[in-house]
Amino acid sequence: MDFYSIKEWFTLDNVVDLIDKYRSFGPLPGILLPLLEAFLPFLPLFLFVMANANAFGLGWGFFLSWLGASLGSLLVFLLIRRYGESRVLRFLHRNKNVQNLTAWIERRGFGPLFLLLCFPFTPSAIVNIVAGLSKINVYQYILAVICGKAVMIFTLSFIGYDIVSLIKQPIRTGIVLVIIFILWYAGKHIENRMKNRAHTRG
Repeated sequence: MDFYSIKEWFTLDNVVDLIDKYRSFGPLPGILLPLLEAFLPFLPLFLFVMANANAFGLGWGFFLSWLGASLGSLLVFLLIRRYGESRVLRFLHRNKNVQNLTAWIERRGFGPLFLLLCFPFTPSAIVNIVAGLSKINVYQYILAVICGKAVMIFTLSFIGYDIVSLIKQPIRTGIVLVIIFILWYAGKHIENRMKNRAHTRG
């Protein structure tokens, strides 16, 4: 089976069937599929999220997708943070674009990371790697991942679960936008408190 055939296999119906086939493992398939996408970014995260919403319902589908995607992102981040200085990965530090991105993340902190992780088609693998190479505080990054992934995955779950009602009832779209704002504001507030504590200790 070549890469094109594998790509063709990934449809919503096939992924839902896969989750149903391994339903005896409980929620594990719903967590593992989004988690794997963090390590294999060519996998279609949006399909996994929509399939979870169809297979487990909106609430559980969202939670399992969010848990898997967040754990995957954090694992990649921590692995790069731990082994980023190794000889194998040293070439990344010499890349000018990577240097610019790491400096940008270190300067800006939570806000831009949160926004990047909110969008479904942001290359989150690159974000995780660059953040791991940067000197950003681990807890700042965890906060950005938890909040940003929640927004992105809730939006995809919401769309995948009942796309017709989303079009017919614009108020639901408004609810999604309000949730995005609340999470962004809460994240910025927590970030400012963390910075103030760091300055006080310093």
